[in-house]
This record gives sequence, C-alpha cells and structure tokens, in this order.
Amino acid sequence: MKKSILLLAALAVAGCAGLPELAIPPGIAPAWDAPGAPSQWIQLGADGAAEVRAMVETPGCPSFRLAGGGVLALAPRAPADGNFALLCSASLPKGATPAGLPAVNLAPRRIVILGDTGCRLKDQAIQNCNNPRDWPFPSVAAAAARLKPDLVIHVGDYQYRETPCPAGNSGCAGTPYGDNWPTWKVDFFAPAAPLLAAAPWIFVRGNHEECSRAGPGYLRLIGPLPYAAACVGHLAPYRIPLGDFTLMVMDNADADDVSVDPAHVPIYQADLAEAVAPSAVPVWLTMHRPIWAAVSGPLNVPVGGNAQIIAAAEKTMITKPVTLMLSGHLHTFEAINYARDGVGPPPQIVAGNGGDDLLVTPANLKGTAFQGHSGVTVKDGLSVGGFGFLLLTKNTTGWTIDLYDSAGVAEGQCLFTFASDRLDCPKLPGAR
Repeated sequence: MKKSILLLAALAVAGCAGLPELAIPPGIAPAWDAPGAPSQWIQLGADGAAEVRAMVETPGCPSFRLAGGGVLALAPRAPADGNFALLCSASLPKGATPAGLPAVNLAPRRIVILGDTGCRLKDQAIQNCNNPRDWPFPSVAAAAARLKPDLVIHVGDYQYRETPCPAGNSGCAGTPYGDNWPTWKVDFFAPAAPLLAAAPWIFVRGNHEECSRAGPGYLRLIGPLPYAAACVGHLAPYRIPLGDFTLMVMDNADADDVSVDPAHVPIYQADLAEAVAPSAVPVWLTMHRPIWAAVSGPLNVPVGGNAQIIAAAEKTMITKPVTLMLSGHLHTFEAINYARDGVGPPPQIVAGNGGDDLLVTPANLKGTAFQGHSGVTVKDGLSVGGFGFLLLTKNTTGWTIDLYDSAGVAEGQCLFTFASDRLDCPKLPGAR
C-alpha cells in the first residue's frame, strides 16, 4: 500500500466449568481442554451462515459441547502441510452456541470495526513488531474485547511479515515471516485471541491477501469458500443479513490503486451492480480498498481514490439501497460524505489504523482531488490519526461511532443517522 500512496501523491477463551462431561467421538480432541489448539473462532459467511473453525497443532479435530446439550464435532477443512497446521471446521446450527465461544447475534447492536492490523516487514520497511508502542495490535484486540461487541468486522490486511527481519534488528528479532502458520499466528491469531473469543467475526480480504502475498493462507484459514489448494484471485461478493441492514462483502484486493486493467472493469461493474440491486433493507458495502478516500499529496493537499474501482463506478454509480461504505487500506481513520450532481454516493468510513505503520493524512478532506472521471467530490470529511478501532452502537436514530485509541480510551464520536444517511463528527478534531 505504501507504494500506491507515493504514486497517488505524485499524481497531485471463556471456560466451561461446571458443565457435565459428554462422550466425545473417537479420535476427537475436546477443544475446551485440548493443548495445542491456540486459535478457535466463529465466522459469518454468505446468508449469515455461521461456521466454527479451529487451528490444531496436535493430531485430531476438536469437538465442542453445545449450550443446552449435544456436541459439535469439527472435521478437517485443510490438512497440515509443511507450512500450516491442521485446520478444522463445522457449520454451526442456527441458535447453537459452542462452549467457550461467543453466541451468534444476527441483529447486532454493538459492532467493532478494525483493519490493517499486522506488523510490517517488507524489505527496507521494518516496523518494531516487538515494541507494543510501535505495533499495538495486541492492545487493540484486548481493548476491543473488553467492550463486549456482538460482532467484529475486520476490513482486511492481517499478515504483513513478508521478508526476514534484518540481522541485528532488535525491533523484530525472532519473528517468522512468509505465508505460513507461524507467521499468521504471531501476526494475527495470537494477538487477536481475546477478540476472537468475544464475538463472531466477518473477515474482509485485503490487498495483503492477494495470491502473490498471503492469499493462499487467507483462503485456507479465514476465506469464505470451501478450501481448495489453488488460490482464487477474486471472490464473488456475498451478503450477510444483520437485522435491519445487510452487509455486502466485496473483494477488491486486486484492484490497483493507480492503474486500470480494462479486463477487470466489467468484473467490478458487476460487483457494484449487485450492491445496488433492490433490497428490502439498507445495505452496508464493505471492501478493503476504499473507492474515494484521501492521502496527503503535494503541499498536504488531499488526493486519492482507487483508479480501478472508480473506472467501474463511472458506469455503475453506488446509490441506494447502499447507505454506508466500510473500508481500510489507508492507515488512519476517515469519515467522508460525498457529492455528485446533487446526489452523492453513500458516506465512507475508513478504519485502517489497527496496527500497521500509520499514515498521516490532512485533517480536513474537503477538496480532495480524486483520480478518474466519476465526478465525485468530498462534501465534507475528516481524518484522525493514531492507532485504534471503532465501536458502532445502534440507537433509536441510527448508530453512534465511537473512536478508541489502542489502549481503549475513547477519543471522540461520530453519528450515522437513518434520516440523513450521512456521517457527522462534531466532537472530533478537524470536524467541519
């Protein structure tokens, strides 16, 4: 992402004590007391289907006791190999809650949003992964878990440790790297453990999960499709009903920020057309790369926009039923309202400040110069720096959006109201 930013600027587990013991099928290790099962979670997929997954570093898939009786036995999803441990999974029956894992709530009232959480090791770009001040994702995850959310949405980029730590560098000494289980474990699963135990997750694919990077690991571990050895470059969008709105998850991991591949334009046009298809409830569109968001250009003038998706959006403009867009990719927080011929696209939240090296952006985003010819401008918008995450809480008129720093200290608040379908952040620095 940093290369793209430079180019843009140049362009001007809870316990289960007290439950009765149940008979476990032969060959199944009980997850509630099995050593070597460091990561287990519930994730939501298409149509709200819930799935339990567990990485197991010892032979055999785990089994979970279900609240109210019964056992959910997991089966292998992806076998262990030279790079990854055994991954097990099972579909979770509607209304069931496995012991030690959170309940599924398909009408969430408290939603944590975070993204871009890994620690960067890429050639000369070296982050101090061993320093919690410089890489605070463990603190971010713990603080978010303490807020007891109903749902967590990660807007992409989980694994950043791509090349070795330079010899003699104490900031990253001892870290693994590459697309393998040791790296995924240290960069995401181990620090995310308290938040994985707190609520079900939705995992959006980021550009660090392209096939040339950690895409195979993403598709194996947290991808929405049944596991296959071949890496899929682009996933079809899917919808998750969440009470009085629907979340549409769109994969734009391979949408280049600064160039347009004509062959990809119709693919993204089809994705956007599906987003604006008739819906009985509002749609929140979530994708890793924001379509219209800002970085600092020359003289600190905000510039930006994703060239590939903008080229598609020129013919398939995003309108209702989409009322909100959620993204990451830019390592900051942004809240933007748009204008376009009197009716702009829905507002945009960028939440890419979960752990990777931060990006400095202008506080006031009005006047941003976007690439392409979509005709979209910033009606009003702001950016707030620093590591952290968001908590969205439903109220009678819409949603409050609380910004927290990496220690869980509240920094300010925005409002997303049903009546206006816009973001207002009167109590944040840079508010206009």
